Amino acid sequence: MKKFLLSLCLITAVLFLAACFGGTSRSNSSGGEVTGVGGSSITEPTPYGMVLVNKGSLKMGSENTDSLWGKQLPTREISVDAFWMDEHEVTNSMYRQFVFWVRDSIIRERLAAGGDESFKIDEDKNGDPVTPHLNWAKSIPWKNPDDEQKEAIESMYIRHPFDGTKMLDAKQLNYRYEVFDYVTAAKRKYRLNPEERNLNTDVTVNPNEVVWISKDTAYVDDEGNIHRETITRPLSSMWDFVNTYIVNVYPDTTCWINDFQNAENEMYMRMYFNHSNYNDYPVVGVNWEQANAFCNWRTDYLIKGLGASAKYMQRYRLPTEAEWEYAARGKEGNELPWTQDGVKSGNGCFYANFKPDRGNYTKDGNLITSKVGIYSANSNGLFDMAGNVAEWTSTVYTEAGVYSMSDMNPTLTYNAALEDPYALKRKSVRGGSWKDPESFIKSAWRSYEYQNVGRSFIGFRCVRSQVGTPGKKVKTGAKTKASKSKGGGGGKSGATRSVRRTRR
Repeated sequence: MKKFLLSLCLITAVLFLAACFGGTSRSNSSGGEVTGVGGSSITEPTPYGMVLVNKGSLKMGSENTDSLWGKQLPTREISVDAFWMDEHEVTNSMYRQFVFWVRDSIIRERLAAGGDESFKIDEDKNGDPVTPHLNWAKSIPWKNPDDEQKEAIESMYIRHPFDGTKMLDAKQLNYRYEVFDYVTAAKRKYRLNPEERNLNTDVTVNPNEVVWISKDTAYVDDEGNIHRETITRPLSSMWDFVNTYIVNVYPDTTCWINDFQNAENEMYMRMYFNHSNYNDYPVVGVNWEQANAFCNWRTDYLIKGLGASAKYMQRYRLPTEAEWEYAARGKEGNELPWTQDGVKSGNGCFYANFKPDRGNYTKDGNLITSKVGIYSANSNGLFDMAGNVAEWTSTVYTEAGVYSMSDMNPTLTYNAALEDPYALKRKSVRGGSWKDPESFIKSAWRSYEYQNVGRSFIGFRCVRSQVGTPGKKVKTGAKTKASKSKGGGGGKSGATRSVRRTRR
């Protein structure tokens, strides 16, 4: 009994001391020492349909002169952080979900404006006012609508003037979104407090200095036409870093006609995006601006589904040119996504959908695009990183390429104003397509397209930066240690070069 009482006293004393000195708690100091406090932690699940591309480095570009054009590609050793990437290109069915969401949101707005207040929410369950927003729990009365409801629904459709076919009025499918420019807002020269714009204490601060900033804005006129403007004004508040965009989201289905003169492609123009037989084919005819709008919508769609925990998730976006090449080369850094030499196996099966011979599109089994994912994935688990459709990146196209970027998370961005020269609106396109020869489907091959042009051979896929990526085992002397990050990890490092217009 005495031993039991003695043990109990010792345990009590230990607990008392632990309470006094903080014990193992990270939120208190231990004996006056700084032990740190934990940041917000989350377990980031694998995003649906995405695979993780781990952080790493590669020699971007190719030192071998291209045999077709005699063109040498810029090369540089670069490193990128980890990111999630769509395992295949965005399909017609995925993009159609976006189009239908825009359609349904406009119908709900019109139903609410017509007097049915149940399609809009302006107060919470306690009766307190909230920012008015659409009620997506309320179904659109597609069947048996009353007269007013029918008018709102039918207003989104038109009849073809020749045969009277009912079809969506693509001109109305406009998606409005806002983006806060964190990169520009973080730059010291744009601080709202003039004293924070220069850390050199030898420089006299001018408290009345006027800093000019450019931002994008947009509106729709009474005829339904989108007007985009870039305005330049004195910096006055954080709202000056908010850019507003309105994008018509319907893909350019006429690209099948305009890309191929004197070709019988009318069926693709009419059926490729809308017919269920093409559901799992990559969406085409989507320009760079529409691809960015899709990324924003996909982010908002995720945020609404996750609730409060969504604030820790990074936004969907287009991959940078460096991220795309790093992901395409696979873990081995190959010139092509597969490990074998050549473009087909020993039994004659092609590894990708491209144009093997002059005029012979069908030699690989396809005439145009193919279903996503029917060819083997590369070592990163990514499908169609060569051929099928070329893919948009977020990076501005310049001949200098990676030479003009950082060697860590490199990219080059420029938000071209409407009045800018057309040459400034070129964006890098990677991967080659179903219509391209072997040289164009190599991972290092660079091409471009103008940001407002949709093509029958260009699609896209999304990426998302991984939060708080764990360290990679590295050799340090004779031992191997795993470096670990602490605290609440942020998104991708901002060590990129970002070009932003500033006009006066």
